[in-house]
Amino acid sequence: MEKTLLLLVLLGFLGLALAHIDGFGEQPLSKIDIHKTTLALSNSASIKAHPSVLGVKGEDIQWVNVSLVSPNPSGDDWVGVFSPAKFNSSTCPPVNDPKEQTPYICTAPIKPKLVAVSNFITFSNPKAPLYPRLAQGKSWNEMTVTWTSGYDIIEAVPFVEWGPKGEAQIRSPAATLTFDRTSMCGSPARTVGWRDPGFIHTSFLKNLWPNSVYTYRMGHRVSNESYIWSKTYSFNSSPYPGQDSLQRVIIFGDMGKAERDGSNEYSSYQPGSLNTTDQLIKDLKNIDIVFHIGDLTYANGYISQWDQFTSQVEPIASTVPYMIASGNHERDWPNSGSFYDTMDSGGECGVLAETMFYVPAENRAKFWYSTDYGMFRFCIADSEHDWREGSEQYKFIEHCFASADRQKQPWLIFAAHRVLGYSSSSYYGLEGSFEEPMGRESLQKLWQKYKVDLGFYGHVHNYERSCPIYQNRCVNPEKSHYSGSLNGTIHVVVGGGGSHLSTFSQAPPNWSLYRDYDYGFVKLTAFNHSSLLFEYKKSNDGKVYDSFTITREYKDVLACVHDSCEATTLAT
Repeated sequence: MEKTLLLLVLLGFLGLALAHIDGFGEQPLSKIDIHKTTLALSNSASIKAHPSVLGVKGEDIQWVNVSLVSPNPSGDDWVGVFSPAKFNSSTCPPVNDPKEQTPYICTAPIKPKLVAVSNFITFSNPKAPLYPRLAQGKSWNEMTVTWTSGYDIIEAVPFVEWGPKGEAQIRSPAATLTFDRTSMCGSPARTVGWRDPGFIHTSFLKNLWPNSVYTYRMGHRVSNESYIWSKTYSFNSSPYPGQDSLQRVIIFGDMGKAERDGSNEYSSYQPGSLNTTDQLIKDLKNIDIVFHIGDLTYANGYISQWDQFTSQVEPIASTVPYMIASGNHERDWPNSGSFYDTMDSGGECGVLAETMFYVPAENRAKFWYSTDYGMFRFCIADSEHDWREGSEQYKFIEHCFASADRQKQPWLIFAAHRVLGYSSSSYYGLEGSFEEPMGRESLQKLWQKYKVDLGFYGHVHNYERSCPIYQNRCVNPEKSHYSGSLNGTIHVVVGGGGSHLSTFSQAPPNWSLYRDYDYGFVKLTAFNHSSLLFEYKKSNDGKVYDSFTITREYKDVLACVHDSCEATTLAT
């Protein structure tokens, strides 16, 4: 995991391309062929960067100040940051490779002129442990810590030192994973987008006491018996399943990442990403667990952007469990076993998501899992694998629903990346069914039979809430204060985490209660077994723009509704 940066000032004809930003129109970098830069070094032009060594005081994130001097400044000038600093064109794919994703950085029409080169920037410890990501383990009283470092297992032994806050700390070992270029399924992940990911470590913190504050830090014991440490972090352990206490959940999809300094990058079309991130950080003390349901980074085969994403969400993911689902931009690639034969992952074919984050799945290549948090049961589906009746995943979904103890976990939640429920986006409207093709045909009888309360989806980049619905019909006339049995499932599209927005069909269907063409996320608050608050908040201000409540008793969960009635007998 090489960590050396080089800043260059290049002169090109860039003004027109820079006029198109945030993914609308042509990508700003798509016209620049950086691999065919011509030298035009000038003694009167200079660029200097400082500090030249980063992380001297153990910082994970640090600003670099850049000083520029140019005798003939122009709006066409640009500054490029290259990491690693030594790059070449040897990994360029063949010209017109049909699987190469734009921008075509090896075949673009404009060849910039290099007029100045900065000093190198290095890191005091380029292998330091960084960006912890918490996740629920396979048991309610287990927390996993995943992080990135430059230390191979043969060079240093990874572990986590942890324990109740203020008490004696213990050490738990960590597993180490990585992958190489041959693990990628295609370009650009296998060619120009490749970047050594370093090493990914995961430690399992077990037998946690419920609702307790724990501190932890990642460590590596190197061969000379010295130790490399991360900063110290803390988290609150999960409540016991069924525990009656305040529990707060965040759900969104399709967030991506963005540059804090406003600079451009490949796949830079997630303008709402930082607003969503910052709102969650701002309200973190009122959040217990986060679900990011697919399309995480939009790295699309540019591997280093996973480090950028994990850095961006680190204040959140290091403090509360950051649970993920698999989306098309993580998994899909032709002839790789994905349900969709598209090239949306940029050649990653699921490897990055499965390695960089932990989920409590039996097989992370099959990205479906269940997890319990207090009064909630979450059934997370993988829409990039077959979910239809008779499939392996369908059997999992039914078992997840059927095994929920609704007396202890009254709030039953289903989530998937693609819209397997309902959406009136313009794309689905053209399809005519307002869903992902084949989406709900097999699943709706399971939602009804097991009385699933809410279904959440991303993929469509907006917000929309349905009425409680079954077989395309609203089955409850209420809109904001539900009391007793819902009679159906409320379906919510919450794909406005950050990526460019998706338009709606012109006329909303009668089942669509609220639509918003903006960035935002959902917050669920369970006050107890009988009361749930749903809130949709916009990312630009954190205010609530749509909400409803559910108030009911256990007998309402048991109540017979259409197509969910248990068999009875006349015997006495």
